[in-house]
Amino acid sequence: MTHTERLFSGYGGRMLVTLSVAWATLQLGRFLLPPLLPSIIADLGTTTVVAGLALGTLQAVYAVTQFPSGRLSDRFTRPSLVVPGLVVLTAGFLVVSGTTTVWLFVAAALLLGVGKGLFAVPSRAQLSDLFVRRRGQALGLYAAGTDVGGILASVGGVIVTGGGATMAVVGLEPVPGLDWRTPFVPVAAVLGLICLGYVAWNRDPYRIGRTNVELLATIRRLATTRRQREALVAFALFYFVVGAWVNFLPAYLTDGKGFPEPVAAGLYAVVFVVGVVVKPTAGALSDRVPRRAVGAGGLLLGVAALAAVVTTDSLIAVGLSIAAYAVGYKTVFPVADATLLDAAPADNLGADLGAARALFLGVGALGPVYMGWLAAVANYRLAFTGLAGCLVVAAALLLRGVVGSKPA
Repeated sequence: MTHTERLFSGYGGRMLVTLSVAWATLQLGRFLLPPLLPSIIADLGTTTVVAGLALGTLQAVYAVTQFPSGRLSDRFTRPSLVVPGLVVLTAGFLVVSGTTTVWLFVAAALLLGVGKGLFAVPSRAQLSDLFVRRRGQALGLYAAGTDVGGILASVGGVIVTGGGATMAVVGLEPVPGLDWRTPFVPVAAVLGLICLGYVAWNRDPYRIGRTNVELLATIRRLATTRRQREALVAFALFYFVVGAWVNFLPAYLTDGKGFPEPVAAGLYAVVFVVGVVVKPTAGALSDRVPRRAVGAGGLLLGVAALAAVVTTDSLIAVGLSIAAYAVGYKTVFPVADATLLDAAPADNLGADLGAARALFLGVGALGPVYMGWLAAVANYRLAFTGLAGCLVVAAALLLRGVVGSKPA
């Protein structure tokens, strides 16, 4: 029996598959919103400002919910937060599928932010509880759900919107009778079924009550040593770069490189395809060698690949550079989660991870602001140079922390 086969056996295997499929499904629903946004704006008769506010609300609520959900899952049980998260997510996507006014759309975004926040940290913490020695690999498989969801959302967006020439490129015929609400119905249905399966298989009790969240104590513990502080800064810089890169890559490829929109969309999808393979692989590698070394290697590869993206112009060269960049930065996601969980005390896993992720997501939200502003007042090349500098600093901080570290 192989290492991976053991990972999927027994109760732990069932929980890993259930939680990973749930994460992939909710990410599918989340990533469907950007490609369908023009249709949503036109149908609801709203503006890009209001639509952006709705999506910003989703992200903001998701960020601030990270710590309390993690803390409550420590004080009570993981399922006590996972199940409500799945229920709220199911309700949120059902509201999206029935939205007829902009206010319903905003309400749906609020529900999705709360549901995702309730689910994200407790589900990761439950896997960390179940896979101590294979924590990196388990979290890598879970995190790959983001990329599976992104790939499916890209295809779904093309199918729903018709996409004309793009549909022809991928060999698809337009499907009549679809509108932007349609794909959110199966997303809600699958999440509902996953919730039922989770409840049926879960062995842990359900318990809830009142507790002190102890935010200040958690922050002090996270920043106790220089090594921990440097890791927090490194991963915050990484999330800043991710926020800038992910949101502006298609715009850069069309405006800065002159590629047609379908080509830019295809190159964007490459990032998700690469992530499906890289995240589990990087997570498994970080179980055998120092995690910070794996993360630093990914960041340095990202620096070299980002330079190639900016300095090359041919389609093949840019595509290969984007794939290489994806290998580098997708490596860091499971490493970041596992590194934080390694350092957390057993009774505060969720709280520590939640507080750190709230920091990372908050800093990451500034990335698009930086990228949009600098691209407007200067150019994309200068903006990407700044991102490369952030990656170099982050890699240096992680390499400093490698001294004295041991395989998890």
